[in-house]
Amino acid sequence: MKDLIKLFCSIIGCELVGIVGTPFTIAAIPAWYVNLNKPLFAPPNWVFGPAWIILYFLMGVSFYLILKLGWKKKKVKTALKFFLAQLMLNFLWTPAFFGLRSPLLGLITIIAMWIVIVVTMKKFYPLSKLAFYLLLPYLLWVTFATLLNAAILFLN
Repeated sequence: MKDLIKLFCSIIGCELVGIVGTPFTIAAIPAWYVNLNKPLFAPPNWVFGPAWIILYFLMGVSFYLILKLGWKKKKVKTALKFFLAQLMLNFLWTPAFFGLRSPLLGLITIIAMWIVIVVTMKKFYPLSKLAFYLLLPYLLWVTFATLLNAAILFLN
């Protein structure tokens, strides 16, 4: 039962990061984002919500798989600190890009986030291959989002 509670809290904690950033996005889309020049590979706006819900779920499961190994173990603690650092950068990207309406600040934030995700994955791999692989779609999506952010900065 304790593991189920940890799993639930891990997933909800990650999902909350997306939920808390939603007001920045909702306010900026019709007033600002819709008028930006975007590259041809920019997906329709409706794609982002479902994609992030799935990604936050996978992140939560990945976090849980490492957490259940024991917070007091040094390698586990270090890995989880990197995970939480990338999660904080993930949260900060939304107010940077949408809240401040700054593709430049968004790009700086997302590049830092990408780097910390890679480090997190390197820390997760020896602890749990499954936790590592659950973060792979997230890394791929953030890679795509980084290219999209850079293209928007370039085009505007």
